[in-house]
Amino acid sequence: MSANPIVHWELMSADGDSLREFYSGLFDWNLTAVDGFDSYYMVNAEETGVGGAVGQGNENMPNYSVFYVQVADIDESLGKINANGGTTVLPRTVIPDTVTFALFNDPAGNMVGLVEADAT
Repeated sequence: MSANPIVHWELMSADGDSLREFYSGLFDWNLTAVDGFDSYYMVNAEETGVGGAVGQGNENMPNYSVFYVQVADIDESLGKINANGGTTVLPRTVIPDTVTFALFNDPAGNMVGLVEADAT
């Protein structure tokens, strides 16, 4: 059995445009807007690392950073997380034709994301 990989990350702010300008200027990141998502910009890192996104958080979580770990079954993983002292922040959520994900807090309060591996 191999370890579950980190597959994505996000840096979000109440002022997504300023954060985008900060990171694109600081690290020469080429940020591409994602159609259908307001102020959400993808960082392409295919050749140099794990890609992610910079953008604007929502009213419930205006400022946050998170990395996402790929798992086979989000509900099973959340069960293990909750049984071992973690708490679910956002249960299994499906964005059709895009991603299935969830968020949890570890016992120290750090937020981490889960991405469900495609069954195809």
